[in-house]
Amino acid sequence: MATAKKVPAKAPAKKAAPAKAPAAKKTPAAKRTPNAAFMKALTPSPALAAVVGTAPLPRTEIVSKLWVYIKKHDLQDKANKRNINADAKLKLIFGKDQVSMFELASLIGKHVS
Repeated sequence: MATAKKVPAKAPAKKAAPAKAPAAKKTPAAKRTPNAAFMKALTPSPALAAVVGTAPLPRTEIVSKLWVYIKKHDLQDKANKRNINADAKLKLIFGKDQVSMFELASLIGKHVS
């Protein structure tokens, strides 16, 4: 009886990885231009002026100055930092003892012209 030679099984051929395209040069992203409505200077009401000053400011600056006041006077709620406890000056603006930070912008809208 003749024995046949065992032929090793061929390993599957590896597919060549597709050639990578040359790296395209990235162009720097264009700088965002601020919305003109946000940059319009608004005059604060007397109650709001007691906190942020009497000079006309853009809405973004008013919110920033309010946060500076809140942090300086430690008015964030200790248990829930998203809530702001109003002192005497802020109670005139907010109309209540405590507000959420998400309500802040809408409450300011009533005090600017």
